[in-house]
Amino acid sequence: MGLSFDPNTVFLPVGHFIGEQLIAAEGAIEMRRPSDGKAYAASPVAGVDMVDRAVESAKAALKASNWGGVRPRERTRALQAWADLIEAEAETMARIEALCSTRPVGQIVTGDIAVTAEQIRFFAEFADKEGSELVPTDDASLGMIMSEPYGVVGAITPWNFPISMAGWKLGPALAAGNAVVLKPSEMTPFSAVYMAQLAIKAGLPAGLINVVLGDGMTTGTALTGHPEVAKVSFTGSTRAGSAIMENVARTGVKPMTLELGGKSPQIVFADADLDKAATAIAGSVTFNAGQACVAGTRLIVERSVADRLTVAILERIKTVRPGPTWDAATQYSPVISQRQRARIDGIVQAAIKAGGECLIGGGVMDSPGYFYEPTLIANVDQANPAIVEEIFGPVLTVQTFETEEEALALSTHPTYGLASGLFTADLSRTIRFARKLEAGTVWVNRYSRSRDHILPTGGYKRSGIGKDLGREAYLANRRTKSVLISL
Repeated sequence: MGLSFDPNTVFLPVGHFIGEQLIAAEGAIEMRRPSDGKAYAASPVAGVDMVDRAVESAKAALKASNWGGVRPRERTRALQAWADLIEAEAETMARIEALCSTRPVGQIVTGDIAVTAEQIRFFAEFADKEGSELVPTDDASLGMIMSEPYGVVGAITPWNFPISMAGWKLGPALAAGNAVVLKPSEMTPFSAVYMAQLAIKAGLPAGLINVVLGDGMTTGTALTGHPEVAKVSFTGSTRAGSAIMENVARTGVKPMTLELGGKSPQIVFADADLDKAATAIAGSVTFNAGQACVAGTRLIVERSVADRLTVAILERIKTVRPGPTWDAATQYSPVISQRQRARIDGIVQAAIKAGGECLIGGGVMDSPGYFYEPTLIANVDQANPAIVEEIFGPVLTVQTFETEEEALALSTHPTYGLASGLFTADLSRTIRFARKLEAGTVWVNRYSRSRDHILPTGGYKRSGIGKDLGREAYLANRRTKSVLISL
């Protein structure tokens, strides 16, 4: 889609969205456009009082609308209407998001928004298809497992895919009968506010979606620790997820869904389709400039084909076109901030100092904005900083193996277990590795999510707790109680 726009003419809904009102607030966090580094807005920070106001709005909306108790099909229809309106307003939403995020405007329209609308429709259909069940008991009693919404869900989303991540949280929580108080990242907050405004236009009861802007330290802490928030859902870094767990433990006990960091391997055997593998691997490291928790940043390739595959990946990486996110022709994204770019470069330089060989890239791009060169580093061991650290940038390491056992050992990371890729033509090997890989997702002969929203995503180890997407995400937004009736 050939959508380009003037970044200086975009209207931004600056403020918190509570009930059905945009509440203007003085901006406290300076915001800069990743594509050119220019300051363009300031985000307000919701304190304890504003978060409490949002939670009270959510509680009142649940009571007034009986959202969790209406005929389930009514929830389905309302959410489907919201998805339709999101698609209809795709260009406006894409301009808002592309301005402040790392997502190119064309990819937002055809990818992020289109998929988000599909996901909301997917979860809407669960409303009248999943529920309570009868269970076997003796003839003198009736046993039931009753399912019900939690009430108010507190959700926090990251900056790398703002619209998509908001859909991940809002879709299943609302379909399951809950209200949501959402805190988007302070670096990319405005598309979530616009989505909430569209929900009102689509006919969802006012107050079911409330959006509070702010940082993690102030707003996130107030939200996750609020006594009336019954469940927390978070996507972000492992460090931030650990802080949320600590805050919840300190202020009470409540269930959490945490999708956290990753350091995902891509294992390529000599019998694989190397052209397909090269395209998938190059795309993984350049898509959103590697700023994805599932990015396959560790290439582990059979030694006999390592040189050939590496050359093919380099050829594909060289073809991507960097540019501002508001240009329809842009294929390669900037990094979200100057601070994050400096962090990426620091790890790259440490990796080279530790013995890594930089095959391409390895530095800051000479261009406006926060662009970093796509980088490949070979000759790294398991202790190299580029292997150990989640870089969250366009950096791919290359390691080689000769046996399956060696490949499996290299793929296992001591900290993370979010996703993994496997390229092979051997079905028996596929099954063996799918069982042994310590990751919540295993992609075979591909490295990307499909539009099969039934497949859940979530990690092992410090990559998280629980699942987003799939039936599991809907069920994670419902709680159960056992009922036994004597007849």
